[in-house]
Amino acid sequence: MGDGMSFTKILIANRGEIAVRIHDTAWDMGYRTVAIYSDADKDAYHVRECSEAVRIGPSPVGESYLNVAAILDAARRTGADAVHPGYGFLSENAAFAEACEKAGLVFIGPPPAAIAAMGNKAAAKRRMIDSGVPCVPGYQGADQSDAGLAAEACKIGLPVMVKAAAGGGGRGMRLVERDGDLLDAIRTARTEAESAFGSGELILEKAVVDARHVEIQVFADNHGNVIHLGERDCSVQRRHQKVIEEAPSPAVDAGLRGRMGAAAVAAARAIGYRGAGTVEFLLASDGAFYFLEMNTRLQVEHPVTEEITGLDLVEWQLRVARGEPLPLTQDQVSFQGHAIEVRLYAEDAYAGFLPQTGRVEEWKPGFGVGVRVDYGVVKGSVISPFYDPMIAKVIAHGATREEARQRLVRALRETVVLGPTTNRHFLIRLLEHPEFAAGKATTAFLGKHSFAAPEISDAHWKLAASLLWQQSAARYPADLRGWRNSNPQPTPIRLAAGMVEKTIELNTGEIATEIAGDTAPFHIDGNDIVVDLDALTVRFTDKTYAAPTTAAAGSDGKLRAPMDGRIVSIKVAAGEKVARGQTLIVLEAMKIQHQLKAAFDAEIEGVSVQEGQQVANRTVLATLKMGGKEDNVA
Repeated sequence: MGDGMSFTKILIANRGEIAVRIHDTAWDMGYRTVAIYSDADKDAYHVRECSEAVRIGPSPVGESYLNVAAILDAARRTGADAVHPGYGFLSENAAFAEACEKAGLVFIGPPPAAIAAMGNKAAAKRRMIDSGVPCVPGYQGADQSDAGLAAEACKIGLPVMVKAAAGGGGRGMRLVERDGDLLDAIRTARTEAESAFGSGELILEKAVVDARHVEIQVFADNHGNVIHLGERDCSVQRRHQKVIEEAPSPAVDAGLRGRMGAAAVAAARAIGYRGAGTVEFLLASDGAFYFLEMNTRLQVEHPVTEEITGLDLVEWQLRVARGEPLPLTQDQVSFQGHAIEVRLYAEDAYAGFLPQTGRVEEWKPGFGVGVRVDYGVVKGSVISPFYDPMIAKVIAHGATREEARQRLVRALRETVVLGPTTNRHFLIRLLEHPEFAAGKATTAFLGKHSFAAPEISDAHWKLAASLLWQQSAARYPADLRGWRNSNPQPTPIRLAAGMVEKTIELNTGEIATEIAGDTAPFHIDGNDIVVDLDALTVRFTDKTYAAPTTAAAGSDGKLRAPMDGRIVSIKVAAGEKVARGQTLIVLEAMKIQHQLKAAFDAEIEGVSVQEGQQVANRTVLATLKMGGKEDNVA
């Protein structure tokens, strides 16, 4: 692209909150924007926000957001002369960056050669070793056989990380702590990597126990200037995906920041970088740090850096893309206060972080002093099974870390999101945990602490029953609603939450008091009611007219899909005996593979799906029989 080019209209090759985020800055700077969308996103928020919108294909990512030809055609048809890739999708695809430039489009990102240099973890690590950047001991060689990788893992010594060479975001990544898990980890990581990134190449790294994940934001221009904008601590992760990010890191002082920053700048210089990038490190408890990877794009967590520097990183990207020098020198960069970000996901954090789908029935971000919410949904938006289920990023800034933390907790408590189950309650628990509050959380944080599903309070049950009684009078005939010729009688309403059922006895006086004194958000969906109370959202099903059941009596012996997804592997057949904990079927959703296991010793009566089949949530996958009698599996 040379020293930069002028442009007037930007096609945003992404979706969701990052597409909205890019549009907002671009619009403020005077640019027109073009949204792209798949069939699943035709009514999405980013489509409404941008100046123009173009359909690029069906819902699956391979036919839409990864369809380079369709994206370039959308740019041509709309007269867009620049492309911003956001994060994920094609943002770190060197071939896409090159295709944009060949089409005469300004690619708002690094040169294709720089993306390629860091796009493969194995090659990137070799280059960093050659450049003197400290790296985690490991293996990034050509022998990709199961036996070869297993042998190299034994040389490194457990625990070891198995990682996709071509990917990121926690996909194609496994931590192996026992010899017996090694081969299965290699095989599943490879399969997941092939699905997510189109390459099954793996690398191995020594697992640095109880370390912190600290990354440095770098920026480079076309004039030889490379600086860093400080660090972010992203240690709190689940499945190697970030949950909480903050800046600055509680474990980094000015001296360490300078050393890590210098290493990150050296890494960027080594590949002729341009634009925004992030160099990720593992920070050991003894202060040693090791290069992990470089993300050649804008990060999900860039807002915490913006909050403590007062800078707009998307604005910087656009200025660099049009050939301007960086607005600041290294000495002019300053930091104010502390910022913390959480990722609000449609997922069940208490059921293995299973992604959730469905319509967002209510959405009210919890804004407040020092609080920023970047979101890509509105009331009525649908969380589909085709894409990452992030709803929003909630960010709080304060003069101190504690002030930022308290503001973030308050914002989450005041956030209303009804429809799919979210991780909001879980995030509040993490932020309020003494170890996190003290700034001592490492990458081992979630693994060593138990965050079991909370008990559903009596107040939840009572409120759900009261709201159903009030809102659904037609549901209950007069004799059930407690009316008698003499005195009112209690009204019995039977509810179920998961496998638990209760009958709530209400009288008319209690109902009036419950409703008058409570303003908890709720939504009624057919026979279900979703109630949000004390930051815990619970879905109840009205079973007042259904036959009473218990967990055992309600069992039907069927293994059901816990979410929408694709069957990637069936490991059992009819007539086969299986043991408790044995993997029966592997389901892929949001590019993550979920192993569905038997909850008890049983016999497979039948399998009702095929490999490669797309299934909806709750689809029956297999039927099991235990001791001649069917029972549940999980």
